[in-house]
Amino acid sequence: MKEIRKEPVVQELVDSYGNWFQDGVKNQCGNAARMTKELYPYTSIFSPIRVGRLTIKNRVVMAPMGNLMMCEETGRPSNKMIEYFAARAKGGVGLITSGLIPISHGIDHTVSEINKEVMMPRISGSRTVMSGWRNIAESCHSYGSRFFIQLTPGLGRVGPPTCLVQRKKLPVSASFNPNFYIPELPCMRISDHALHKIIVNAGQAAADAKACKIDGVYLHGHEGYLLEQMTNPAFNHRSLGKYADPKRFGVDMVKEIRRRVGPNYPIMYRIDLTLALDETYGDRMNEVKSLKKFKGGRTIQQTLEYMEELVKAGVDLFDVDMGCYDNWWLPHPPAGMPAGCFLELSRIAKDYFAEKKVVSNLGVPVPIVAVGKLGYPDMAEQAIRDGKCDMIMLGRPLLADPEWCNKAYAGKVEEICPCIGCQEGCVNEFVEGGHIKCAVNARTGFEDVMPQEPVPTEHPKRIAVVGAGPAGVVAAVTAARRGHNVELLDKANAIGGKVLPGSVPAVKYDFANYLGWLNHQVAEAQKLPNFKLRLGTEVTAQWLKEQNYDSVIFAVGTKSACPPLPGLDKVKSVQATDLLMKPELMGDAQKVVIVGGGVVGCETAYWLSYEYGKQVKVVEMLSNFMEGACTANRGHLLHYMEKNGVELYNCAKVQAFEPGKVKIQRNVSDGVPNPYNTWQPLLPENIPNPLAKKLGKETREETLEADLIVLAMGGRPDDSLYHGALAATVAPELYNIGDSFAPGRVLEANRAAYQLACRI
Repeated sequence: MKEIRKEPVVQELVDSYGNWFQDGVKNQCGNAARMTKELYPYTSIFSPIRVGRLTIKNRVVMAPMGNLMMCEETGRPSNKMIEYFAARAKGGVGLITSGLIPISHGIDHTVSEINKEVMMPRISGSRTVMSGWRNIAESCHSYGSRFFIQLTPGLGRVGPPTCLVQRKKLPVSASFNPNFYIPELPCMRISDHALHKIIVNAGQAAADAKACKIDGVYLHGHEGYLLEQMTNPAFNHRSLGKYADPKRFGVDMVKEIRRRVGPNYPIMYRIDLTLALDETYGDRMNEVKSLKKFKGGRTIQQTLEYMEELVKAGVDLFDVDMGCYDNWWLPHPPAGMPAGCFLELSRIAKDYFAEKKVVSNLGVPVPIVAVGKLGYPDMAEQAIRDGKCDMIMLGRPLLADPEWCNKAYAGKVEEICPCIGCQEGCVNEFVEGGHIKCAVNARTGFEDVMPQEPVPTEHPKRIAVVGAGPAGVVAAVTAARRGHNVELLDKANAIGGKVLPGSVPAVKYDFANYLGWLNHQVAEAQKLPNFKLRLGTEVTAQWLKEQNYDSVIFAVGTKSACPPLPGLDKVKSVQATDLLMKPELMGDAQKVVIVGGGVVGCETAYWLSYEYGKQVKVVEMLSNFMEGACTANRGHLLHYMEKNGVELYNCAKVQAFEPGKVKIQRNVSDGVPNPYNTWQPLLPENIPNPLAKKLGKETREETLEADLIVLAMGGRPDDSLYHGALAATVAPELYNIGDSFAPGRVLEANRAAYQLACRI
């Protein structure tokens, strides 16, 4: 039986990702990051680099992000996918990479749909499919960008198990491993014959890519996908056959690709230096059934030695990170993770290659690409100057702003729209059946139907936008830039809406950056003669009617929910959003009970626990906390709340309040989920888990001590002004968007605002 094996450098990193801000928020690697330009001009970022025989114009790599549902049912890249990549090439990115492209159809059953249709693009010998890839390559080349295609042997145990229901086929893996989504479901051991076929497919796909004028291939060998399942002893428990050697499958695949494409065609490999599972879960690796088999993954030293063998086989370029699906917040660092969180790993790899004098088969250095929250120009520049990496990889920052490179090169850093780390559009959308989008950029994923610059209006209107949150700002600024006469009104004395309280916790520094960007957008709009900002303005239907607007857009947001609870008037209570704006309201309270375990409730609990040292308990009626939130964001908060002693009560209802006490009724049956479970994701609502434990009816009454009650029970649309305006016919055109239409996320609010402003 394998032992838990912890590496000190990994443990230190993992531990730091929860409390990195406790000695103060600083603008530096491993802490917070701001959109500053103190190191401009960025001579390191925007210098060329050689990868084998290929020259790349700058050091920015677009990360591989899923291109699900951006292809036709045959797998041919659609025009949506072509324009999506072209926008980033036009924005100045040096090297663009595709999302993962499976090469294991018919072997890994999780990569195909019901009728053998595909959700991910394919590359094959079919001229129909190849023409789409040629169009992508040519589009990128027209702007001087290089394009690599990312190939994956498959998803294996981290693939969606719907193949069992749809086609009666089990997922596969390196060994008999539990499926990630439904651990009770086994994955079948993939045969050596099938693995050899995948290797042959990899060689053919690489040859096809070269024929399509794609500049290189990129192997997806990290994060616990099938290539890593074969090459990491945490997942590969084979004792017989040539692939019992964890290095063999990856090395053989690279050799076959090199044989098919010749000596000069670039091969890139994505790898994690460590899964960090032992360091993340400690003793749980012996206690949780679905984790027990995954102890003793590759050490950093073993990974470096494997990378050296891959270079000998033909790899020219690596990017490195850490983690896998079972600690998903590591390879998908959410809002709460520190900036530049993996620079220590890229430094380790770069130093090893320098010490060992590792060079490619062409006799040139093998660059190391750093990943992980590097979308801040000063930090990215400093990382390269300090020799921690040779290139930087940006994923979500290039979804938030495709013009990141052009703006940074020109010194217009304040104009870069920052990623907020929510992962709602870039991850959750395709988990739930959509294609890639972005919460702060409504055009992402719609480049094929939305022009880069909205079409100027031929019929200027007088437009009032009521509410200066994200939806209101986007609607007002976009409409003004089109030529409409716009007034943006808000009863508050600052713009931002719910972004204001949302940006208060230290872990929400990305949200604070976004608030700064919103303010900059409004400040620039105020330079236009047709835009006016009116803060501190209470708007009524009668007032609106007197102004004779042509159109009124309501983006008022929500009202905090506060259902009648017995005894609430007997205790000290406050709404979470009010407390965030005025921390002094907590007074000298030490024991805090938060009612409501959604994102706001849990972020507030994290804030109170880590930044103020409070004893915090969170009560949630539903079975799970933060239902609907991205797995990475949810997992990060849950894991580190547990480490800091925050007590979570799920399946629990507040019955009444008494002075200093909260009475709850809690379900204590065997079917109640572990509220701290971060090693298994929540399935989408429309995907049932027939193997899940049923929730019983056994309940128990409990009493929680509390000096302060924080209410975080969500909100309801604040649409009374809109309906009053409708009844009073205040203008010929009335629109209601954002949270005042339906409580949602920045994603929905921004998209509705932008689309409306482009068409009004």
